[in-house]
Amino acid sequence: MTSTAQSRPGAARPAADSLASQDPTIAAYDNKARIKAIVGSSSGNLVEWYDFYAYAFTAIYFKDVFFPGSDPTVQLINTAAVFAIGFLMRPIGGWLFGRVADRYGRKTSMLISVMMMCAGSLVIAILPTYAQIGIFAPVLLLFARMAQGLSVGGEYGTSATYMSEVALKGKRGFYGSFQYVTLIGGQLLASLVVVLVTLTLDDKAMTAWGWRIPFFIGAAAAVVALYLRRSLHETSTAETRTSREAGSMASIWRNHRRAFLTVLGYTAGGSLIFYTFTTYMQKYLVNTTHMDKKTANLVMTAVLFTYMVAQPFFGMFADRFGRKTAMLLFGASTTLLTVPLLHAIAGAQSPIVAYALITAALLCVSFYTSISGLVKAEMFPAEVRALGVGLSYAIANAIFGGSAEFVALTFKEAGSETTFYWYVTAMCAIAFLVSLQMPDSRRSGYLQGDGTA
Repeated sequence: MTSTAQSRPGAARPAADSLASQDPTIAAYDNKARIKAIVGSSSGNLVEWYDFYAYAFTAIYFKDVFFPGSDPTVQLINTAAVFAIGFLMRPIGGWLFGRVADRYGRKTSMLISVMMMCAGSLVIAILPTYAQIGIFAPVLLLFARMAQGLSVGGEYGTSATYMSEVALKGKRGFYGSFQYVTLIGGQLLASLVVVLVTLTLDDKAMTAWGWRIPFFIGAAAAVVALYLRRSLHETSTAETRTSREAGSMASIWRNHRRAFLTVLGYTAGGSLIFYTFTTYMQKYLVNTTHMDKKTANLVMTAVLFTYMVAQPFFGMFADRFGRKTAMLLFGASTTLLTVPLLHAIAGAQSPIVAYALITAALLCVSFYTSISGLVKAEMFPAEVRALGVGLSYAIANAIFGGSAEFVALTFKEAGSETTFYWYVTAMCAIAFLVSLQMPDSRRSGYLQGDGTA
């Protein structure tokens, strides 16, 4: 990955990354036990992302509560800006929790992150409105989102690391895809809860108090995830945790700089297009396609379910044909299709057509999301894996993914919405070019040991 012998994937120490060598009890794992470990680790991932996206899906309803004003687009820009600030906390979370995971264990890091997310969700659920406490309402909302951003920033790198380490060789793409199954599942659950609540309550009740229900549910679900994560086995070794290199950003920059920059490159495009066709798309359907809110929620719920179910199949594709092939297909397809798909969605005459078009876009994105965590984890050795994955992802995700809604709505407000389409296309083209420089994971990678996938 870099010019030094130490940083080449082929030079990795198999013992450091072999799950069997790390814990005798895990060495005897059969497939059922490994799946149980994947479920335990990913449960917190689902809850974290549910809580994070509950904000995005309820923003349409509480924009008047925290940001009173007459222009709905301006109100959405304000709520999207707070959403983006949550993303800006992710690099700090990626660094902090990545360092904890590499120095004190993956399990410890995952337990702390899910507790922090629970706290942030509970604060939002009970937060007074602007009419009750004035400017303190949006300020406290901002702080709660910052705590959630810190938590999610740490969650991604650690859960990606854990799931890649617990998975079997030859099936890492399949097992690793469950990180995005639960990530999308969190979005889907948030969307489904919002749909059910909106079908039960009218718009007036949703604006007054109904939007709080998803946040209460998220806080309660975190308790369950905390219980499941307590039973997880630790996949890092005492040797790697006590290494001088463990959790060291200096070590990453010195020995694994190319890997770090590569992850930044393709995460920028991957995160941007992912958030464009998921969290922002609900608002796009309302503001640009002119669907009513309830129909937009139903469309996105169906889209997210299809997208979630597709992930393991794309993970198996990567196991068969290689991570690099999958990443190149992602970059090429999204570069060619983003602009025409967004134009087509804008003119969609029915919810079914909108569903088909958005699903087509997300199937292209699935070449990336199904192996997103795994392809990053394979680039770093165990002693800096959680930090390397988490921080590089969080930086690109914060800058490009977190700002997607804000940039899109700003262009729309300025009367130049299509400029955003070309911005997304350009970033996907960069991801394609960066993917050309990736090594073939079937021949190299710190998780390979014997050189197999």
